[in-house]
Amino acid sequence: MCRLAAITAKEFFSPMENILALETMKEGHDGSGLGLTLKDLGGEFEKLKKYPVMSGICSGEGKKTLDAYMSKQGFTLKHEWSPKIKVMKGITAREYYFARVYHYPASYKDRSEKEKEDLLMNTRLALRKIGEPNEAIFVFSFYPDVITLKEVGDPLQVAEFFGLDRDELRAKIVLAQGRQNTNYAIYLYACHPFFIQGFCSMTNGENTAFVPIRDFLLGRGFSGYVGYNSDSEVFTHILHYSMRQLGLPLHHYKDVITPLKASEIEQRKDRDALKLMKQSLRPLCIDGPNMVIGFTPDGTCFMVHDTKKLRPGVVGGAKGKYALMSEECGVDKAIPKRHRDKDIFPMKYDMVTISPQAEEVTVWNQLHGQIS
Repeated sequence: MCRLAAITAKEFFSPMENILALETMKEGHDGSGLGLTLKDLGGEFEKLKKYPVMSGICSGEGKKTLDAYMSKQGFTLKHEWSPKIKVMKGITAREYYFARVYHYPASYKDRSEKEKEDLLMNTRLALRKIGEPNEAIFVFSFYPDVITLKEVGDPLQVAEFFGLDRDELRAKIVLAQGRQNTNYAIYLYACHPFFIQGFCSMTNGENTAFVPIRDFLLGRGFSGYVGYNSDSEVFTHILHYSMRQLGLPLHHYKDVITPLKASEIEQRKDRDALKLMKQSLRPLCIDGPNMVIGFTPDGTCFMVHDTKKLRPGVVGGAKGKYALMSEECGVDKAIPKRHRDKDIFPMKYDMVTISPQAEEVTVWNQLHGQIS
C-alpha cells in the first residue's frame, strides 16, 4: 500500500507538514518515491496566480530543448524557482528541477479560459513526448497556481533533498503521496499525485478495473487521456471527464465510480439520471480496493472509497484547516489540536468534501444525501 497525506487550510503552510505526517505512516510505504502537488500558492508565487506554472525536471540538453520549444510557441518566462538541492545519500540528483512561470503567448491574450487550459495541457503533452524517450524532460503539470514535485526516494529524505525544510514554498492545499512500489517500475510519471486541467488526485490501493477504464477513456478522443504508467492515473481522468467534459457536479463522481444497485437507485430522487449514468458510464466503475483523495479547480478537496472499503482513510481538523490521511496518526501529526471525536471515517457510500479555504466539511451519502 501507499500512504496519502493531504492538507487544506485557510492560511498558507509548508509542505513539510504533509511530509512529517507521511513519516508517521511509514510502515505503509516503502520509501520508493514522493509526489507533491501544491495549489493556491503563497510565498514568491502569491502575486503570480494568473500566470501558468510549469513544473518538471530537465537534463542540461533538455533545458535547451525546453527553452527553444517554449519560445517557438510564444511563451515568455516571467519567474523561475528551483529547489535548494541538498546532497543526500541514496538520491541521485538530476540536473535541473524547476517551477517556471510564463506569460501566455500574445495570441492567447483574449482567448477563453477553456482555450488557455487546452493550450497548457497540449504544451505539457508535447514536451513529455519530446523528452520521454531519453528522459531529458519531465513535465508534471502546467497550470496557474499549481506546482508539482516528484522524485524517487524516501519522502522525508526527498523533502530534505529539495530543501523544503529550508525553503519558503507555501500553499493552502498540498497533496503528498509516499509511494510503495508494487505493479510498476519506479518511474516518475507513475508517481502520484496526477494532474490535468485543474483536477488532481492520488490513490492508495489496486485498481483491478484499470484496463476497461483506460480503454474507455482512450476512446473519448481527448488528447489529455494518455500516459497511464500507473493504474491510478485514471481516477484523475474520470474526475476530469465527469466534471469538465460532462458537466456533472462533484458528488456524481462517487456515483460514476461506485454506482448503486438497481434497488438502491430507486431510493434516489434523481433516479432517472443515475440509471442513465450507470448504463452509459459503466466502464468507469472501479473494483478496488481503493481510497482516493483529490481536489477540483475551485479548491474543493474530497475523499472517497470503493465499495469494498479495504483501504483506510480519515478526515479530521477544524474550520480553517483539515487533513485527509490514510491513517489517524497522520491527522494527529498534522492537526494535533482538534476534537478527535469529530474525525470522519468515510464508509462505502460516503464522499467527504471540504470547501475552499477549509471553511466546511460535508459528508454526502449516496443513499441519504448530505448527512452532515
